[in-house]
Amino acid sequence: MRKRILVAALYIRVSTDKQEELSPDSQKRLLLEYAKSHNMIVAEEHIYMENGISGRKADKRPKFQQMIAAAKSEEHPFDVILVWKFSRFARNQEESIVYKSMLRNKCHVDVVSISEPLIEGPFGGLIERIIEWMDEFYSIRLSGDVMRGMTENALRGAYQCRPPLGYRIPHHKATPEIVPEEAEVVRMIFDKYVNERMSIYALTRYLNSLGLKTSHGKPFEKRSLEYILQNPGYAGDIRWNRVNHETKELKDPSEWITRSGHHPAIISKELFLEAQKRYQAEYHPKNAKPVEVTKHWLSGLLKCSACGRSLSSCVVHRKTIPDTFTFQCYGYLKGKCTHNCYVKEEEIGPTVIAALEDAIQRGNVAYTIKRTQSKDKGKNKELDTLKKNLERLAQKEARAREAYMDGIDTKEDYRKNKERLQQERVELEELIMQLEQEPQEASNDVQMIDNISNVLDIIRSDSFSAQQKNAALKSIVDRIVFDRDRMHIDVYYYLAETPETLDL
Repeated sequence: MRKRILVAALYIRVSTDKQEELSPDSQKRLLLEYAKSHNMIVAEEHIYMENGISGRKADKRPKFQQMIAAAKSEEHPFDVILVWKFSRFARNQEESIVYKSMLRNKCHVDVVSISEPLIEGPFGGLIERIIEWMDEFYSIRLSGDVMRGMTENALRGAYQCRPPLGYRIPHHKATPEIVPEEAEVVRMIFDKYVNERMSIYALTRYLNSLGLKTSHGKPFEKRSLEYILQNPGYAGDIRWNRVNHETKELKDPSEWITRSGHHPAIISKELFLEAQKRYQAEYHPKNAKPVEVTKHWLSGLLKCSACGRSLSSCVVHRKTIPDTFTFQCYGYLKGKCTHNCYVKEEEIGPTVIAALEDAIQRGNVAYTIKRTQSKDKGKNKELDTLKKNLERLAQKEARAREAYMDGIDTKEDYRKNKERLQQERVELEELIMQLEQEPQEASNDVQMIDNISNVLDIIRSDSFSAQQKNAALKSIVDRIVFDRDRMHIDVYYYLAETPETLDL
């Protein structure tokens, strides 16, 4: 009986470590020869090639994902995937097993290594698992060797990253050299940030108005400016091991490696340190809007007492009289909150001013201390975990509600789940409040009252813009919770602690 002609796809990958003895072209040639000798047809559109890509994570390999998507499609464009070695398919045994099982059992697509033939039966499967384990072990060991080598290079001050704006690497393994026209942009950024006290947002707009680009040829944005301003490379140092490349999260500063580099500096160390002092001294609320885009001095501060969302401002422009403002819960406007928080500027403005005046007259006020540079990394990690759990709680509450609406849970089940989740929310919020609350000292109390007094002077003055008043109020107030039913506000003050020294 004549053997059925199979349609094959080729998957070709060369690792980032460059240790494989076969180039992409060599792998392709051998795979095509194997397909021809085994009565297989290969279409050009089903030759998937990736060069310089690690096999540890499947989601980081676009061609691999494209091939898997084709295999899962109703067209069933091929019957088998040919690879030079199983290590080309994956170096992570768990992912390798999952993808091979899905391809073979659901898609009826086999995965064949042309250089590692397997025998039929259970022993063939066992040998394949052993090969996968050896491939993953090799990858882990190689990763460790590479990391140790790069750490040693960092300790010697060697530069081993992509050069930032202002530098270029003339040839492989060469020391970075200055690109004069780009270096002028870097100097301008530090000068305007440190000496002219320009905000990051204003500086971003200024650079983009001049048509300047980042090292990637893209317009500037907040994070690209923050990276430049915090990069010690511009002062002649190198920094290594700052980011966890798996999670993209910053590591604890104690794990960073900072050494004097061999490349030339673009700015002085003194200017760089001044930039760090300003950046660390300023409180950076997450996802906060820049003050430059605020319309009213209360923008971004008023919160709904029911759902906690911000109160959006609405301005009415008049020709003969000044603009008038109103505020309403953003959730209410979108149908996500049932609590009406509508309030006019002439009602809420004097109420906030009265609250500030009352705090000054009493001479004391409840507040929290926000540290710009944490002294307790363990507490910060615990706080982050609690806040993430609080976010997940909202998802649990939504699922419980859906289960009741879909008839899966009874009304009694829903009531019990709702009570349990509410109790969990209260406990989490109490723990978060305890961690965020800092012990208050007498000297801090005096400083807090002085800050409130200074901000009140700015708000009352006609010499300052709405943006300046908003920035001043945000420097001492975290949020103002407004309860329309009682026409009452709760002002949550904070004191931003400025570190005396910076360890760079």
